[in-house]
Amino acid sequence: MTFLITGATGPVGRSLVTQLLDAGAKVRITTREPDRADFPGQVEVVAGNFASGELPASAFDGVAKAFVFPALGGIDGFLDQAVAHGVPQFVLLSSLSAAGEHERDRGSVSNVHHTAIEKAVAATGVPTTVLRPGDMANNLRYWAWTIKTAGSVFGPYPTSAQAPIHEADIAAVAATALLDDVHEGKIYPMTGPQALTRAEQLATIGAAIGRELNFVEISPEAFAEQMAQYMPPPVIAMLLDYWSDTVTQPDVVLDTVERLTGQPARTLATWANDHRADFLA
Repeated sequence: MTFLITGATGPVGRSLVTQLLDAGAKVRITTREPDRADFPGQVEVVAGNFASGELPASAFDGVAKAFVFPALGGIDGFLDQAVAHGVPQFVLLSSLSAAGEHERDRGSVSNVHHTAIEKAVAATGVPTTVLRPGDMANNLRYWAWTIKTAGSVFGPYPTSAQAPIHEADIAAVAATALLDDVHEGKIYPMTGPQALTRAEQLATIGAAIGRELNFVEISPEAFAEQMAQYMPPPVIAMLLDYWSDTVTQPDVVLDTVERLTGQPARTLATWANDHRADFLA
């Protein structure tokens, strides 16, 4: 039984590959840069752009299930190939924003993108398990530069509270859905185990690297101006709406990870220790 993993070179994908190998599974990954993939020898590496449907037919030989990464450019090409080659089941990485439970989500960049991906996958008729993680802890890596250079983070809404999820927990739920046959047709929203304010998140990173870090509050307008050179305006607006909302209504913590994997979800402190090198000068 072979599992085909797309998006394997990203943080979720790499953790998923490791966890599947630990379970004794046969893993095949796709990448546009096979020479730089850097996976263990037992991983079968297939060269090609999966999103645009440029994989060799051999990529689908014997595939029992495929993990589908929601590529920004869309995945119609991959879906066409997977259906044509008879892939029997998908496990799709989506986003909690696709549920549209909050007004801030409806029409946001993430909501529009992931909803379109979910609809495209559903249209294939292939049985699918949908994973909807909320705020990913890995997004905190964008703080790395100012932590290294100034020992500070500059941003709005220091008291807004999110429940960041470790990429390894997203991968653990994905591995469970791939390895077990009872998850077909299910949608799994998930979060990390704690709602922490942005200031508390920064302090958690500081504890991991042994530094006292400062959260310097700036206005939303100043943040938008500073980040305009790095992010498109709709992404900035989405972040500000999310942080603003979670000042008075923190993220609701979900027990999905522990319920499905039997292991407690990893704390942000664990994530910060796993990523110490990202924040050290």
